[in-house]
Amino acid sequence: MVTRNRTRILIHFALIALALVIAFPVIYALITSTLTFQQAYSYPPRLIPGNQLWNNIVNAWQRVNFGRLFINSTIISVVVAFVKIVLALLAAFAYTHFRFRGRSILFPMTMVTQMLPLPVRILPTYQLMASFHWINSYYALMFPYFASTTGILLFRQFFMTVPRDLSDAARVDGTSPMRYFLQILVPISKTNIAALFVIEFIFMWSQYLWPLIVTNTANMRVVQIGLKMLLAGEQNAPQWNVIMAGTVIAMLPPLVILILFRKSFAEGIAMHSGK
Repeated sequence: MVTRNRTRILIHFALIALALVIAFPVIYALITSTLTFQQAYSYPPRLIPGNQLWNNIVNAWQRVNFGRLFINSTIISVVVAFVKIVLALLAAFAYTHFRFRGRSILFPMTMVTQMLPLPVRILPTYQLMASFHWINSYYALMFPYFASTTGILLFRQFFMTVPRDLSDAARVDGTSPMRYFLQILVPISKTNIAALFVIEFIFMWSQYLWPLIVTNTANMRVVQIGLKMLLAGEQNAPQWNVIMAGTVIAMLPPLVILILFRKSFAEGIAMHSGK
């Protein structure tokens, strides 16, 4: 018993140490955001929080108009996550509940697109957006991300676990396919929907390269570009305390979304990991 308790203590100690190592960059960013300019450049690095957090946040907010960047990133992240979920639900429903010619070939072809992320096809996608005159607009920032093979696979695998007798009973009762989809399948998919929403929201919130390419005015920029603008706007030594304050601001929305949906997110991930 003593040996088992000692082993358990060592395992917990190792896990805590590993968690601290992984979280240290975030912790150090939080600490730096509370310091003055001189304290941020002190050596050895200061690991005690200061009292300048609010001043640094206000400075970062005003220098790059974070309010507008937040609006843009929020609109893009929410709309893309919502549309991805809707399209993935419909596609998964079609793959699992309807028989049509070419279904066995179409689904693997859809999965192959997962190996072609947007950065690989930037040039043709940009040309397509330009031909629609969508450059520097929400359309260009959102449309290339609407399709989600990950979402289709997630919902398809879940729908395949739903007993076939359920759809047969609904058909006998005179329920139309769309009514069965909306009133039965969608409600029981709430956990998966929440998990996918968290993943897609954070993914879109973190986008930098594509928004940088398809936007050319300050009012269409996103939060991640704003962080780069904080760094690029420095004339002398970068004000890392202000830059880290901007980073803290940028971390808040994904963190709030993760906290709000943490239970559903954990359940959705556990469900598809076989646990």
